[in-house]
Amino acid sequence: MKKAMTWLKNIRPLKVLTVFLAGIFLFLTQACGAPGVAAQPPQAGSQAPKIERYDSTKDYPLNSPAGGMNNFSDVDPRAIDEKAANDRADALVKNAQKNIDQKGIDSREQYGENYKQGTPLGERVKNLGEDIGSSAEEVRKGVVKGTQRGIENLKGNTQNATEDVTKNVQRGAEDAGKNVKRTAEDAGDAVKGAVRNAD
Repeated sequence: MKKAMTWLKNIRPLKVLTVFLAGIFLFLTQACGAPGVAAQPPQAGSQAPKIERYDSTKDYPLNSPAGGMNNFSDVDPRAIDEKAANDRADALVKNAQKNIDQKGIDSREQYGENYKQGTPLGERVKNLGEDIGSSAEEVRKGVVKGTQRGIENLKGNTQNATEDVTKNVQRGAEDAGKNVKRTAEDAGDAVKGAVRNAD
């Protein structure tokens, strides 16, 4: 009960009046401000978009079942351009075949001939060793780069943490100073109130 009474005593009529007036001002500016903004007529040069309305008397054609989700195609039928898609697919197939044919040693026929002729085991092992060696070198380089990035990230994180700690300490000191000042002001106000009540 004492807390409620002290809270009511601390409320100043000027603060309540200020909040009340600010609320009324906000209400009036929203209700009365900028008339006609929402109901502007369309400009002379602009046309409203043509919207087709659903007519219940018309018979609209439906998509035929195609086996997709809910027995219909998963692709929007308006977006299908089969000729362009087929042309693009043919071009990709031709490009892939051209790439396979142009690579002499990597072609299917060359692999088949090497296998049929029985490339010597030593040469196959040598090729395999070179591939493994280059792969191991790439892995080593990747590990070194990853380690360097990790160290840089760790340095940055440590620096950020120390900066955050110092900022938090400074804020804590500032807050403590403000709290001491407020406490002193509150104590002064209490003494003044006690003196006034004593009169």
